[in-house]
Amino acid sequence: MSTERLPTASASPEVTEIERALNRITYLSTRARQHERLMALAGVPLDRAAVALLRQIADSEPLRPGELAARLGVEASHVTRTVQQLQRSGYVTRVPDPDDGRAQRIELTDAGRRAIGRIREAGSRGMQMALADWDPEDLRRLATLFHRMVDDFLAHAVEEGTEQRLPTA
Repeated sequence: MSTERLPTASASPEVTEIERALNRITYLSTRARQHERLMALAGVPLDRAAVALLRQIADSEPLRPGELAARLGVEASHVTRTVQQLQRSGYVTRVPDPDDGRAQRIELTDAGRRAIGRIREAGSRGMQMALADWDPEDLRRLATLFHRMVDDFLAHAVEEGTEQRLPTA
């Protein structure tokens, strides 16, 4: 395997600023203390991995564990363990895959739907307070652009191991 680094184009100043802002948001939103506060407000005792999985299931039709792993960018074994945890807690259940009788899909239970609703409500309240002074049109535009950015990230994601390395200067 070659360790040669591939040349990359320099990012525009705007993209650099977006990357910096996203890193700040990610840091703030993924801190353990923030997660614990959110779970306490929601009354849901789940770790970050379980919440990410619960959110993904809630945002889609029932999916196979492998599809969940791909969407979350994690190993299938990670999803299997987390699904087992969520199943024991009563938040998800396995259902037959209508397209393949040998496979199963994961779907939310009523308790799972209530839990994700409480998690989203608690998260939205904090965001509402932070963005209270924003113009509604700015909020709509930001939401549209965020969704577009996520869709573009997913469309341009590269397979693990084929990423371009930064050039050495």
